[in-house]
Amino acid sequence: MIQTINLQKLFSTEEVETTALNGINMDVKDGEFVAIMGPSGCGKSTLLNILGLLDNPSEGEYNFYGTEVAKMTERQRAQLRKGSIGFVFQSFNLIDELTVYENVELPLLYLKTPPDERKKRVEEALERMSIMHRRNHFPQQLSGGQQQRTAIARAVVAKPKLILADEPTGNLDSKNGEEVMKLLGELNDEGTTIIMVTHSPYDAGFAHRTVNLFDGKVVTENFHV
Repeated sequence: MIQTINLQKLFSTEEVETTALNGINMDVKDGEFVAIMGPSGCGKSTLLNILGLLDNPSEGEYNFYGTEVAKMTERQRAQLRKGSIGFVFQSFNLIDELTVYENVELPLLYLKTPPDERKKRVEEALERMSIMHRRNHFPQQLSGGQQQRTAIARAVVAKPKLILADEPTGNLDSKNGEEVMKLLGELNDEGTTIIMVTHSPYDAGFAHRTVNLFDGKVVTENFHV
């Protein structure tokens, strides 16, 4: 389970101090799908960065499946992040110089997965995302939908406990966006925990509940039937 207790994040310059998160208390059960919504600047991406171990809170606690990580060093966070969290971004974040296959393989290389197991997992992920036929193509040779399928394959190839998705349909047309959300829904149905930042009420409808932020605070939660 994921739990934050009085999570706070401050950004300071010589002239001003900005409070991005102001006391976030949130529990996410194993296997839950949670959408995070709110206006621009409310702290959604900051919260996602902390949940993804890309940043540390200024104050408060963050418990990740029984491990209190808020006080971890960057090296410790990186080790935990590699095998436990998959990321899906609006901008896809694929490496242009690598093929589809090589992009998906990358997390397994970081984990030093043996070659035979690596090949098996990559091919399974590519087949699952219906992108195997583009395995030797480069990102710039793909459509937006194919790029996001590749990004999702990369996110799931290491079988993480948690997938974090930041506006996963933001650069897609409605048809491709719907297909991507169905893929995320299927992964969640199989037990993967998903936390997604979105501006789209349609996308949020795939989640079990929506957490609404405003000025760095949780203001409401809506549970979906």
